[in-house]
Amino acid sequence: MLFGRYDFHCSLLSDACLPPFKGSTFRGAFGGALKKVVCAVRERDCRSCLLAARCLYARTFELTEKSDGDKNRVAAPPHPYVIEPPLSAETVFHAGDGFDFSLILFGPVNESLPYFIYAFEMMGGTGIGKRAGGKRPGFRLERVLCNGKTIYDGETRKLTMPTTLTTLALREPEVPESVSTLEVRLPTPLRLKSGNSLSAELPFHLLVRAMLRRVSSLFTAYGHGEPPLDYRGLVATAQVVKTATSSLRWHDWERWSNRQEQTMLMGGLLGSITYEGRIGPFLPLLELSRELHLGKQTSFGLGKINFSTNVEKSVERRSSNVENRE
Repeated sequence: MLFGRYDFHCSLLSDACLPPFKGSTFRGAFGGALKKVVCAVRERDCRSCLLAARCLYARTFELTEKSDGDKNRVAAPPHPYVIEPPLSAETVFHAGDGFDFSLILFGPVNESLPYFIYAFEMMGGTGIGKRAGGKRPGFRLERVLCNGKTIYDGETRKLTMPTTLTTLALREPEVPESVSTLEVRLPTPLRLKSGNSLSAELPFHLLVRAMLRRVSSLFTAYGHGEPPLDYRGLVATAQVVKTATSSLRWHDWERWSNRQEQTMLMGGLLGSITYEGRIGPFLPLLELSRELHLGKQTSFGLGKINFSTNVEKSVERRSSNVENRE
């Protein structure tokens, strides 16, 4: 599956007040800007539009459930993008302040990158966050980077499409018995359902089920089909992996939904958790999930995970000792 990470560097044109978690604000403004860029008929409801199947906005934002004849396990295709907002909880910004965020694209939608960049430029003109003096604070898109190289310059407005993108694939698991401890860190809220409700706990098997769903749905929708995963075997193995320590906490915040025209209470898990057991078989899934995000509302940037194992920490300690001796 093609995977593109594009790093946007911007500067504010006026003072701004943004929420502590900025993902939903970015996502809502981005959707409105992209629709203005690509919509040919200005239909309010994309489901009744004749052009929906060919429209970039509809294919990116207005995803529909699969047909009855589709036998895939994916109930509806996931969004082909993730916006990773600034992780800082800072809310007060001043004119000239810089802020950065990333846009992740999955599959063929990477070919439509110019439309997304133009939408973010429009978004900067329209503004984001709370209104001040009847106007939302705007920003200037300075540049866009891919793999550390500038592909778009906001001053010259020249875009060079990246010549190579990462191809994500599920590698064969290495099963070193020495990998027995896993620390998972959640820098953005993780929203996972267990049964019919959001879970305030994260047993390892629940994390593994979320990784399997995410990898399967994305690769099915935007890659070369469902990857060869032993779902039952992996879940069964995960059941015996134990939680050693946990500093996870539930975090609630409010977001405004333009579509529903109301404030919505959102919540998810933040913090870190350490597992002990047979970790090796899950390393390929963890490596992919670190790039893909997990759970609900991933398009907002929710469900970002980082992780480390006891083997990685041992290597880091040995490297540190060598440097200290030198």
